[in-house]
Amino acid sequence: MTMTLEDLSEKMRDIDFAMLSTHTEGGAISLRPMSNNREVDFDGDSWFFAHESTRMVNDIKCNPKIGLAYQGSSGLLGMRPFFLAIEGLAALIRDKATLAEHWTKGLERWWPDGIDTPGLVLIRVTAERLHYWNGEDEGELLLTPATTI
Repeated sequence: MTMTLEDLSEKMRDIDFAMLSTHTEGGAISLRPMSNNREVDFDGDSWFFAHESTRMVNDIKCNPKIGLAYQGSSGLLGMRPFFLAIEGLAALIRDKATLAEHWTKGLERWWPDGIDTPGLVLIRVTAERLHYWNGEDEGELLLTPATTI
């Protein structure tokens, strides 16, 4: 069965963490877990908070081409295993109104001052290619910047 962007968005609601990969200045690939919050409707853009001083933010400044990897159900209890790989372009957002729009309760754990935290940035990843595995089904979606649900 071919999945749509809306189908993938629904599957992503059950996933709390993604692995975000960047290219370092030396050419290595660096990965780190990032919270997906389970509270967003995926429309081709993914949003993650970070601090300006991190290696990840520096990597994005040097090369905005990134990858995201998600793992949903593991196939236990008769559920079909689900995996999603996203290739996209990252942008660093510092606009407080945009930060406030994407802020969710619980982020205070890492940033007690909320969107007023000095050095806080929002990473927007605009997906270009999505490759999924849903049980035995496999497929790919290519997105253009204007693609939305």
